[in-house]
Amino acid sequence: MLEGFQAGLSWTIILRKREAFRKAFENFDPKQVARFRKADVARLLQDPGIVRSRAKIEATIGGARIYLAMQTAGNDFSPFIWDLVGGKPIQHTGQIPAKTPLSEELSKVLKKRGFKFVGPVIVYAWMQAIGIVNDHSADCFRRGIIRKMGRQ
Repeated sequence: MLEGFQAGLSWTIILRKREAFRKAFENFDPKQVARFRKADVARLLQDPGIVRSRAKIEATIGGARIYLAMQTAGNDFSPFIWDLVGGKPIQHTGQIPAKTPLSEELSKVLKKRGFKFVGPVIVYAWMQAIGIVNDHSADCFRRGIIRKMGRQ
């Protein structure tokens, strides 16, 4: 969700507003967010603690609904995503790209499902954030932690 709100903005802005987002979007609980209606959108558009973009707010609500619909259909999101990438974190070295062929493919898959604000650059940043791609430099303490995840 935060990746989508970051589109076109600085990460610093989003990170400073993270707690307000957490409160505004019911601790990022998809079951709660999926229940949001027009009145909730109007309320969120008045909340100075978050990024007040109608398109991003509605995309977040829609994304929660899609996520839950997938779950109801027996297609849990986490295994769905990890199956697309072979089940293990990708250990990347060298220059960090803004997007990759995999993030482009995943973007298309998510868009087909109806998700919004899931372009290949946003998807690649999300893949980094959740550990699908390990872009940490060799001297970063997180690199080893993420690498070990791939051995499980």
